[in-house]
Amino acid sequence: MTSKSDISSDSDIRLLVDEFYRRVRLDPLLQPIFDDVAKVDWVEHLPHLYSFWSDLLFRTRQFSGRPWPKHAVLPVNREHFQRWLSLFTSTVDDNFEGPRAREAKGFAASIADTFQMRMGLLTFSIPSPETRKQADGTPVENGGLNSDAGR
Repeated sequence: MTSKSDISSDSDIRLLVDEFYRRVRLDPLLQPIFDDVAKVDWVEHLPHLYSFWSDLLFRTRQFSGRPWPKHAVLPVNREHFQRWLSLFTSTVDDNFEGPRAREAKGFAASIADTFQMRMGLLTFSIPSPETRKQADGTPVENGGLNSDAGR
């Protein structure tokens, strides 16, 4: 069994991004979105992705751009995001392990959730005080406020 290292350099970022988007371009669900709908010019786009992930993982401040507007118009649904995240996670897991690898997967999950929420594909609700429960399953009283506070 070969030990994997963490994401620690620009070459690791390139490996992650190149391998992930190689998988995307082979995926029957995602490939048409990237190649046929968005018509991504990979030679031009990949350096932006290297900067984006370097900025997130190494705080390099290399990336300047606004990813959301280009993604907002794509005809995607939750299945597309689930596949995107699954491919990203497996790419990280197949190549790296460590704190930055976990951080990369966390960033990807956050990006997927944020984009889905902005597209109206993912919603969440805060439970009403009447239906909230404590960790032990008992109802939360007084909207979660401790009635003994300040005594």
